[in-house]
Amino acid sequence: MRHIILSLICLFSLATFAQKTKAYKIGIIGFYNLENFYDTIDQPNVSDEEFTPNGPRHYNTSVYTDKIERLSDVLSKIGIEDSPDGLSMFGSAEIENESVLYDLVNSTKLKARNYKIVHYDSPDERGVDVALMYNPKYFTVAGSKALNVPLPMEDGKQRKTRDVLWVWGDYMGEPLHVFVNHWPSRRGGEEASAPGRAIAAGVSKKIIDSLMAVNPETKCIVMGDLNDDPISPSVAKVLNAKQKPEQVKPGGMFNPWIDFYKQGIGTLAYNDAWNLFDQIIISHGFLSKQQDGVFYRTARIFNRDFMVQKTGRFKGYPLRTWDGMIYNHGYSDHFPTYLEFLKEVK
Repeated sequence: MRHIILSLICLFSLATFAQKTKAYKIGIIGFYNLENFYDTIDQPNVSDEEFTPNGPRHYNTSVYTDKIERLSDVLSKIGIEDSPDGLSMFGSAEIENESVLYDLVNSTKLKARNYKIVHYDSPDERGVDVALMYNPKYFTVAGSKALNVPLPMEDGKQRKTRDVLWVWGDYMGEPLHVFVNHWPSRRGGEEASAPGRAIAAGVSKKIIDSLMAVNPETKCIVMGDLNDDPISPSVAKVLNAKQKPEQVKPGGMFNPWIDFYKQGIGTLAYNDAWNLFDQIIISHGFLSKQQDGVFYRTARIFNRDFMVQKTGRFKGYPLRTWDGMIYNHGYSDHFPTYLEFLKEVK
């Protein structure tokens, strides 16, 4: 009799667990600075001469092919422990043109995912742009636009830099706006160059504010190499991105990378200090887990051991493509970042 009672209790417990179990679709969204991802052709009106076979880097087809193999290897592995599809979409920076992206997404390790590309040529003097790649199983593009970043110079002219890429469409069944960024560098010093990054931050913020005025639960993602840390004024004040979900009001932004940064964890290193420039920041609409729509689960830096420099002056740093003008057989001087999202399957 005692065994029968115990069996009934076990059966009841299993039934209760089964009722409470929910199934979720997982979406992985990432960002990766691809570090000087040029083709081997000398393009007119672009300062790309060093990335040619006859340039000082001797950037030939062999180097280009190896770089594609290495970048595709990293991208193919991000998020696969949670979703067999890996990245549902990812932004990138430091790419020369759509041609290099086409070669990347059609490489052996990525071709089966059928990634599509959204890209515009930016006015940047180095000829590097930002782009968004997406898996059409997850995202359908409704529209896109290159947003100019107006950086004034002393002579009244505008300094040329990367545009902000704005892409909007349907992600796992609901509207989504994505802003891919590569803000001005810290050339000339962090403080002296800060106004340029504040201007760049304001480009996305202006559009987001207009969207939030209509619906404060609009789902927006700001991603990119911001050349600033999560606590820098451009991020903390202009974007007003908060550290904790409970601090974010409707229409506001949440930055999961503040916790990482305060623990000394970063995506790139300089003078033996870590920075966390590669950020993915999300709006309030993603934060409630009690919703039918897509919601945020966790943030990660993809920094596997094979991507870390083992020797030399950059020991412990991301295994970069170049050491000076010498090809280093690396990946990038940045680690990629990614977020995991869930949506209940009903």
